[in-house]
Formats: sequence, C-alpha cells, structure tokens
Amino acid sequence: MHIFDAHLDLGLNGVDWNRDLRKSVDEIRAEERKLGMQDQAGRATNTVSLPELESAHVKTCLATLLARQEPQINHSFGWTSKHTCYAVALAHLAYYRALEKEGHLRLLCNSENLLNHRSQVESDSGTAPLGCILTMEGADPLLTPDTIEEFYLLGLRAIGLTHYGDNRYGGGTNSRRGLEPEAKRLLQKISKLGMTLDLTHLSDSAFPQALDWFDGPVHASHQNSRRLANWQRQFSDEQYKAVLARDGVVGIAFDIIMLQDGYIRRESELLATIETAVENIDIVCQLAGNATQVGIGSDLDGGYGAEQTPRDLDRISDLQIIPELLDRRGYSSEDICGIMHGNWFRFFEQVLPATGT
Repeated sequence: MHIFDAHLDLGLNGVDWNRDLRKSVDEIRAEERKLGMQDQAGRATNTVSLPELESAHVKTCLATLLARQEPQINHSFGWTSKHTCYAVALAHLAYYRALEKEGHLRLLCNSENLLNHRSQVESDSGTAPLGCILTMEGADPLLTPDTIEEFYLLGLRAIGLTHYGDNRYGGGTNSRRGLEPEAKRLLQKISKLGMTLDLTHLSDSAFPQALDWFDGPVHASHQNSRRLANWQRQFSDEQYKAVLARDGVVGIAFDIIMLQDGYIRRESELLATIETAVENIDIVCQLAGNATQVGIGSDLDGGYGAEQTPRDLDRISDLQIIPELLDRRGYSSEDICGIMHGNWFRFFEQVLPATGT
C-alpha cells in the first residue's frame, strides 16, 4: 500500500552524511562499514534510500531542510551561525533539485502538482517518482523572519519553529523556554503566506503560545504520545487534542526514543515493536473519535539508524506490515488507506496553493 511519509531527512543524509541515496540500503551500509564508520551512531545501519523507498511504496513525503544552530560544535548536524544554517538549508534544496533533474523525485509546490502526482501514484503504473513537499525542521536557517518569503518562493510549504534546545525563536525539545517575540512576527508571515506550521519539537511552554499566535493550518509531522514514552519530546493527550481541534494531522514516528519509555541511546535493549507505533496511531484515533487525523511521519534515518528503531524494523519497507496490524485491530480498509496516505493527501491538498511555484 502507498505510504505518504510526513517526515524524511533526505537532505541531511545526502548532504551532511554524504550518502548516495540512489544506492540500495545494503550498498550504503557496506560502504560505511568499509570506511570503519560502524561505531558511529546511525552509520552502517541506515534504513532509507531511494530504491528502498520505492520498495516500501513510499511515493510521497515531506522532505526536510534541517540545519540546527548550536552554541558549539558537538553534533553531526549542528552549525555555529545562522549564516551557515542558511547555507546548509539551501544546500539541501540544491540536493533535491539535482535529484529532480535526473527524475528521482519531483518537488510538489501546489495542490495541482499534488493532485496530478496522486493520480499517477494511484494509477499503479509504477512510473511516479518520489513526490516531495519541502518543510523546514527548525527555523534556524531564517536570518530574519523576512527570510521565510525567500524560502517560500523556493518552494517551502511547511515549517517548525524549533528543534532540540533553544533557538532565536524559542524553546524546543528539552527546553523550558517559551517563544521569543521574534516568533510572533515570523508566525504572522507564515500565516500570510498560507503555509502550515509544524508543532513538532516545541517545548511545553512554546506549544500553547504557537497555537495562540498562529491562525493558519497546523500539523505535527512526527509526534508520538507521552503515554508510551513519558518525556517532553512526546505530546500529552491535551496537546494532541489541541492539534486535532485545529483540524491538524499527526504523524507517528519510528524512533524508539519516542516509543519505549526510559530508553537510553546505545544502552537499552530494543523492546518496542512496530505494533507499539500502531498503538500510538490508535491513541490518536481514540482521542479524535475518528481515523482521519493521523498518519505516518517515520523520521527514519533522522540522525540514527536501525540501532534505534523498533526491534522488528530493519528498513523502511518493514512499515508495510502496518495495514495488517491495523486490520487486526478492526480498522476498516477506508481507515487504513487514510492512515497510510489519504489523511496527509487531504490535508496538503487543502493547504498548498492551487497553482504557482
């Protein structure tokens, strides 16, 4: 079944981690083992490549521009200035455009593009390339709030304000800070452009402010439940309900730190399974009272690999067991199609501009 994945860090993998995503997962793993990289987190354990996405029937995704500003160089994708973040985000965009020139993917900037892409995918012709909607994970690449207009003209259609820690716009994961005054100006511009705000990675203090200050469409691309992993990266039931009340869609992620309570990176045994993620899907459906506001936002290869995924997930094609797991729980065929792709299609068909760049 076709999957619409609302969060893939393809630019990070292709540019920052220097992976040739045209190769198979096994080829990339072998290359990184040959280079002695297997002791580095996420290396030689990747789960995503372009051929693997094809095998997994992931034909549509949100592809990120991700460049997080760090106070010091202590992370594989942290940068020390906003100027470098700006440059790296443009490098991710250039990477997507290079792949588009060769027919490996297509950038979807308006609802006409998206509807045509969906029609081709659902024709079962097998000829549709990967369709990508550009999103920015954390607003660090924006030199000022006005910079959002430049990125919008380049095709950006979704944005989250923060990532881990604090930035110029407010508090993210593992922070107690709320939003900075500069964020209000940025949110006004995002709303005026008609973009959707990704509420993922906001601190508990920043989350309600973002909802108060922003009157446009919202979603949560990869945001799991605090019932399953009880720390701040996940949403409480009340936060889920706030997104659902705004007609937002929530994507469920497959990073085990968001599925297994008390998990410690590279120390804990992998206990959670893909069924655990399906339990998270069910939590959202029960809170919504329907199955129309939840989907997949895998976050696979988001700075980690199969060493930090459910124990029965070795590569992204393993997500194809989800329809069977949902069927066992009594979900209808219509609901399952919605969760796998239809809910995200509906949301972005409404959010994207009708035509234009």
